[in-house]
Amino acid sequence: MLLNTLTPFLWFDTAAEDAAKFYTSIFKDGKILSVSHYPDSSPFKAGEVMVAEFEIMNMRFIALNAGPEFKFNPSVSFMIPCDTQEEIDHYWSKLTADGGEESQCGWLVDKFGLSWQVTPKIMGQLMSGAGDPAASGRAMGAMMQMKKLDIQTLQNAFDGK
Repeated sequence: MLLNTLTPFLWFDTAAEDAAKFYTSIFKDGKILSVSHYPDSSPFKAGEVMVAEFEIMNMRFIALNAGPEFKFNPSVSFMIPCDTQEEIDHYWSKLTADGGEESQCGWLVDKFGLSWQVTPKIMGQLMSGAGDPAASGRAMGAMMQMKKLDIQTLQNAFDGK
């Protein structure tokens, strides 16, 4: 398979298909594109899932089962841009379910160890300050106090309310 775009390639021990099912259940446009299995000639158990290819938010991902050698860490994360607080709440609750962990400033780690940022689309405007460094400083200060981001609280801080 040759792709003409960047495609995140996620290394799992044995949970590639479970992760693909989990992620595609959370995103309304999510779909599993294909699942392939290890052949008899591989160093892994024949018939076990080798690769699960899936798509969320118009982005293709490949999940590979290749053993426990590598783990995810927060130095790489996926940002989910959200229009509304309801979207933030949805993604936050789904991705922290069943063993996921909340972090600071809109970051979380899901049950597979993958890091996500659940962020309002207006965040760039709030952080840039639109020519008002004091306003962006207030928004930044408010964000630093949060785990899950709250759009209204961020906007109020920006506005000086």
